[in-house]
Amino acid sequence: MIEIRWHGRGGQGAITAAKIFATAAFQSGYTGVVMAPTFGTERRGAPVFTSLKIAREKIYDVSPIETPDIVVVLDHLLLAETDVTNGLKAGGLIVLNTPKPPAAYDFGGMRLAVADVTALSVEAGLPQGRVNSGIIGALCRALDVVPFDLVLAEIEVEFQDKKPQANAQAARLAYEKTIVRGA
Repeated sequence: MIEIRWHGRGGQGAITAAKIFATAAFQSGYTGVVMAPTFGTERRGAPVFTSLKIAREKIYDVSPIETPDIVVVLDHLLLAETDVTNGLKAGGLIVLNTPKPPAAYDFGGMRLAVADVTALSVEAGLPQGRVNSGIIGALCRALDVVPFDLVLAEIEVEFQDKKPQANAQAARLAYEKTIVRGA
């Protein structure tokens, strides 16, 4: 089982990003897919998270993830507000939307994948702050478990009424520009 915890801000689309990746994972043969979105009194801009578990067999545990294999961070400024790496397994993967290079971060032996998803999404034709499609591209570059063409197709379906080509292009650009550091 692969456990992915997604961190973002209310309104950034962390839950939508997890849903898109979950659907593509299911289509590629991961028959066990469980999302545990976290809702509450969150407001636009407040830190939020969601959990996604994928496996080749049925998953019975539907609780939120406490010890993820991967942490996806839609906004690098969250690093100063919350411990997004809390519980991350040794040697885990952090996928980070940041304009800074990997050398700017020290996560103590964790793998790190970085891309300036915010700028790449704008380059693709999306409004400032719309980063959920791009961060999926960065995740796909760092974690080769779901075919990228399935992910792109699912992005276009999800955003069929909201710039599907621009969203897919944001994912493509992030996929191409993501830098992965670590074992």
